[in-house]
Amino acid sequence: MSQISLTFPDGKIRDYAAGVTPAEVAASIAPSLAKAAISAQVNGKHWDLAWPILSDATVSINTIKDEGPALELIRHDLAHIMARAVQEIWPDVKVTIGPVRDYGWFYDFDRAEPFTPEDLGQIEARMKQIINAREPVKTELWDRERTRKYYEQRGEPFKIELLDRIPEGEDIRMYWHGDWQDLCRGPHLQHTGQVPADAFKLTHVAGAYWLGDASRPMLQRIYGIAFRNRDDLKAHMTMLEEAAKRDHRKLGREMNLFHMQEEAPGQVFWHPNGWTIYTQLQDYMRRQQRRGGYVEVNTPQVVNRKLWEASGHWANYQENMFIVEVDEDHAREKTVNALKPMNCPCHVQIFNVGLKSYRDLPLRMAEFGSCARYEPSGALHGIMRVRGFTQDDAHIFCTENQIEAEAKKFIEFLAAIYADLGFDQWRIKLSTRPEKRIGTEESWDYAEGALASAVTAAGYAYEIFPGEGAFYGPKLEFVLRDAIGRDWQCGTFQVDPNLPERLDAHYIGEDGMKHRPIMLHRACLGSFERFIGILIENHAGKLPFWLAPRQVVVASIVSDADDYVAEVVTALTLAGVRAEADMRNEKINYKVREHSVAKVPVILAIGMNEVNERTVSVRRLGDTRTQTMTLDEAVAEFAAAALAPDQR
Repeated sequence: MSQISLTFPDGKIRDYAAGVTPAEVAASIAPSLAKAAISAQVNGKHWDLAWPILSDATVSINTIKDEGPALELIRHDLAHIMARAVQEIWPDVKVTIGPVRDYGWFYDFDRAEPFTPEDLGQIEARMKQIINAREPVKTELWDRERTRKYYEQRGEPFKIELLDRIPEGEDIRMYWHGDWQDLCRGPHLQHTGQVPADAFKLTHVAGAYWLGDASRPMLQRIYGIAFRNRDDLKAHMTMLEEAAKRDHRKLGREMNLFHMQEEAPGQVFWHPNGWTIYTQLQDYMRRQQRRGGYVEVNTPQVVNRKLWEASGHWANYQENMFIVEVDEDHAREKTVNALKPMNCPCHVQIFNVGLKSYRDLPLRMAEFGSCARYEPSGALHGIMRVRGFTQDDAHIFCTENQIEAEAKKFIEFLAAIYADLGFDQWRIKLSTRPEKRIGTEESWDYAEGALASAVTAAGYAYEIFPGEGAFYGPKLEFVLRDAIGRDWQCGTFQVDPNLPERLDAHYIGEDGMKHRPIMLHRACLGSFERFIGILIENHAGKLPFWLAPRQVVVASIVSDADDYVAEVVTALTLAGVRAEADMRNEKINYKVREHSVAKVPVILAIGMNEVNERTVSVRRLGDTRTQTMTLDEAVAEFAAAALAPDQR
C-alpha cells in the first residue's frame, strides 16, 4: 500500500498508509486526542474523521475547543437530529434540507398540520433522548441509481430533487445518525452524544417556499440555536431578550421616528424626529467626505435599460430591479427604464464627460444616492431591510498603483467615523478570488496584496475569506460589533477593473496613451436606513446628544412658570439646541415618564424656585437624580454637547 506524508501544525511530518482517516491519525498521536477529536482540517478544508486522506496533506485535529469547527458540527448534527426526531414523532412528514446559519440552523419540512409551540417542546425532548443514546454517525458514498431507488422506496420526493441537482461526477454522500439517514456533504460528529444536550433550543416556526421559489410548495421551517455549552446558550438567550427591548421598530414607535405601511412596502415614511436623525447623520457624513477629498455628485434615479445592459446589471440583476415603462411621444414601442439599484454606472458616466488625465487621479466621487431594489416581502424587516434606501456611496477612480494608498486612506477615514458614532469594536474581512473570475492571476495577486498591505499599514488585522470576492476583484468588508455583541457588516471597499472596461472609461497616462482606471467602490454606513436602525438598537434609543432628535424638553411644574419655560426654550434654540416646551396641565412626574419613554436625553423641570433664581432643574435620561444649574450654565453645556464630534 502506498504511503503519504502528513504535516502537522507543529511542523512535524509523519508517514501513513494512503487512505488513513483523521480518526486513525488522532489515535496514533494519543488516545486522549482520539477521544476528544471531533473533526480535522485537511489542506485547510473541514474534514470528517471518517473520510480517508489519499495524498500528502497538512492536517490538524479539531476538538470541542476549536470554536468555529465545533459550532458548525454541533449545529449541523442538530439539524439532522431534529429531522430524525420529527419523523419519529410524525412518520408521514417529508424532509428537505437543513443548513447551518448564524447561531444555529433550520430544517424545512413538508407537513399538512402546522407545528405548534407544544410540538417544539416535544421535538426538543425527543432530540435529547437521541443525543443521550450516543448513537453512532456513519457515512458512505453511494452511486446515483442506488440513492434514487432508496428515496423512491421511502417516498421522499424532495430528496430526489436534491439528488438531481448534484452535478455529474460529484460525490453522493449518505449520513446516518443512528438508523436515520440523510443526503449530506458533511462533515459530522462521530456519535450523537458529542452534541451538548443542554446547549440548544428550538426557537420558532416560519413558512418557507421550497428552494425559495414562490411557485413551489410552502414548507414549514423550524429554527434552532445551539452553542458549545449551557452558559453560551444562556448568554445568547439573554442577548435575544435585550435585542427585543432594543428592536428599532418598537423604539421607532415610542420615539415617533418613522412608520411603514402596505401602500409602500419596504419604504420608509420618516416622521420629523426620524428625519432629524437622518439629516444630522447625512450632514456629518457630508462634512467628513469634503474633508476627505471627495466631490459630491447627484445622478438620476430612472435610467434607460441600455446603460444597465452595458454595465451587466440587466443580465445579472434584473430580477432585483424595478422596471419603468414609458410611452415616449406615443411611440409604438415603450421605452424601458429601471430605477437605479446602485449608483456605480452613473458615476462612470460623469467620469466619462471630458478628458481625464493621470493628474486628475485619484478622483473620489461621492453621492447620497437614492436607490431601489426589489426584496421579497418576507425578507423585509423594518428599516433594516427595505426596497427604497439611500447609500453613503462613493467611487474612487485611480491607477492600479494607487489602490494600496487609497485603501489605507479609506480605512483611517472609516475608523474615525465609526469612533464618532460610538462603535469601537469592528473587524476587517478580506475576500479573495473566487473560482470563476476574470483578469490575470498577476492582477489578482497585486490587488489582494495591495488590500492586505493597506490594512496592515493602517494598523489593523484582517481575516481572509477565500473565494468570497466578486468575479472581478477582491474586497474588504468592515463588520461592526454592537453593544450587545451582535455583528453588522456595514462598510465595504471593492476593487473593480471590470465596470470601467464595460463602460469604456479611460484617462490619458503619462505616456500620452489611453488607460483604464481602476474603480474602487466604497461605503462607510452602507445605507442610511439600515445604519440608523443599527444606531437605534446599539444605543437602545438613547442616541448621543448631538444625534438625538429631541435634545431637551423644558417642562413646567406650575403654570406660573410658563413664561420662564418659553424664555429657556428660546435661549437653548438660539444656541443651536433642539429644545421644546411642555407646558401641559399635567403633573411633572407624568411628563418625565412620557419623555423618558421617548428617549429625550435631558428634561429641564421649571417651578417657581427656578423662576425666582433663574435656574433649571436638570434630569438626564436614565438617571433618577436631578441637578440644579443656572440658565447660562445649562445653555453653554447643552450647546457644546449639541455639536457633532467633528465640529467640537
